[in-house]
Amino acid sequence: MTKSIEKVVRSLVKWLMPLCLLTVVPLISCEEDDDDDDTSGEFDNWKQRNDEVLAQWASDPTLKKIKNYALNENANPGTTDYIYVKVLEEGPVNDTPLLTDTVRIAYRGRLIPTKTYDEGLVFDQSYLNVFNWDTAYPAQGASWVAGVQTALLQMHVGDRWLIHIPYQLAYGGSSSNNIPEYSNLIFDVALFDFWHPGESRPVFKVRK
Repeated sequence: MTKSIEKVVRSLVKWLMPLCLLTVVPLISCEEDDDDDDTSGEFDNWKQRNDEVLAQWASDPTLKKIKNYALNENANPGTTDYIYVKVLEEGPVNDTPLLTDTVRIAYRGRLIPTKTYDEGLVFDQSYLNVFNWDTAYPAQGASWVAGVQTALLQMHVGDRWLIHIPYQLAYGGSSSNNIPEYSNLIFDVALFDFWHPGESRPVFKVRK
């Protein structure tokens, strides 16, 4: 009787083992995939995090402060009334655009860095890969947020700036496409050309 029971047990184990493996392996695989693809919390406490980043920009002595162009001259500006600029390249032209001018710029817009995007999520751009004056294709005639307009009114042809914009000079408490509400923006902008109303320019062609 004992030998018969032992034989039955061995048969059951032999038959059940493949089923156990089929059940366990997918569960392990799912756990690993969840860890690898976990992007939850990407924008948690987003307003607070953007406020903290803005405070860092405001206290950074390497960044140039430029007051919002629309601010009344007699107003006492606060942290949110400035953009904070890092000059990457300087052009030879002295003139700057007027608010009514048309500009031709290459740009890349990012959010502040998050755990998934070390340099910040790119939400819009006019060129791909690394910026190059010879190959970057610029845009023109667009409507820009106050922070970008403030920068453009100070830029010269040939300038390339990294512009740090408080959300108060961008979309504020509203979202826009894939830009969450209360998002500071970081724009890499290169000014190719600008012209006054009534003037025109040939269609842009890349140099290479």
